[in-house]
Amino acid sequence: MNKNSNTYTFIYASVMVILVAAALALTNGLLKEKHNKNSEIDKMTQILRSIKVEADKNNAENLFEQNIKSAYILNSAGQVVNKSPESAFSVEISKEVIKPLEERQLPVYEAQLEGKTLYILPVYGAGLWGPIWGYISLESDRNTIFAVSFSHSGETPGLGAEITTEPFQAPFSGKVLYKDGDFRSIAVLKSGQKSDSQDAVDAISGGTITSKGVEDMLLACLGAYKAFFEQVEAENKEE
Repeated sequence: MNKNSNTYTFIYASVMVILVAAALALTNGLLKEKHNKNSEIDKMTQILRSIKVEADKNNAENLFEQNIKSAYILNSAGQVVNKSPESAFSVEISKEVIKPLEERQLPVYEAQLEGKTLYILPVYGAGLWGPIWGYISLESDRNTIFAVSFSHSGETPGLGAEITTEPFQAPFSGKVLYKDGDFRSIAVLKSGQKSDSQDAVDAISGGTITSKGVEDMLLACLGAYKAFFEQVEAENKEE
């Protein structure tokens, strides 16, 4: 075949495209399992961090098994609709938050830490440059925050990215979601500002939009669990 002909050029290009596509598909297939495993371990690490248990890729699975004793899925009425821990873990909150509330799957993780039960809930929202997400752990009253763990995909280092740091996250501990019997969530306010109607933490200096994103994320995502929070009072009355 004439290597200078258009036919040769077309066939050569087609063969190269097919070979490259096949190589990419093979590589993706070989790495997919490892990628999925790394994603699972990263998720476990973030969940554990929300109960103040530090983990890494080497011990995350063991620590998760030791501390997370149960996981299930609720509906918006606070009813358990799926008791499978595997199903709860596989729920993608990024997809759930865009659904109507009555159609959402709401995962709950129960942890046992130093003899007490903690409830861990996922949250997902928007920062300045992309999505932000995290996990909130609550005391057995399902009202008082035990700890939080936040992450992001593209916030500015030194500004919005500070939501992942201890100075921003630590003040959430001890804050309550309900005031005077009403769900209020947590305000994220400029340093020095206070709110009479809800508990608040300081915003990030220079990271106003990301801080507001955290506030909105907590209000929207935790608000979906109001029926679950309010079950505590009914359960206490039964006892």
